[in-house]
Amino acid sequence: MPCSDVRLDKWLWAARFHKTRSLAKAAIDSGHVRCAGERCKAGKNVQPGMRLRIRQGHSEIEIDVLALSEQRRGAAEARLLYVETAASMEQRERAALARQLAAPAVSDERPTKKQRRDLRRFKSMLSE
Repeated sequence: MPCSDVRLDKWLWAARFHKTRSLAKAAIDSGHVRCAGERCKAGKNVQPGMRLRIRQGHSEIEIDVLALSEQRRGAAEARLLYVETAASMEQRERAALARQLAAPAVSDERPTKKQRRDLRRFKSMLSE
């Protein structure tokens, strides 16, 4: 049954961006969800065609709402409720690559037993 009015927190929960409605509401209240570039309230009605910007952890995605739902269903059905913009996908991939490249190559911690074995094996291959 298609619905005409769905609260933003309920839609985010149904679209599987958050595990509970209270987590969705907390994300909205803390400014992690923006509607048309502006902060919004949890009770705001979502409509198809609306553009949302959602920040979760390190990633920030921009989506266009395609359909409404008040019920949380499977992940495959939830993906039918929205589409991510091409610019958002490209930006997320660049950010992920930047985080990966920024990771330290050398650790300050002691090597594990497996790492020590691998080092010995590598050094023995070099000396042969």
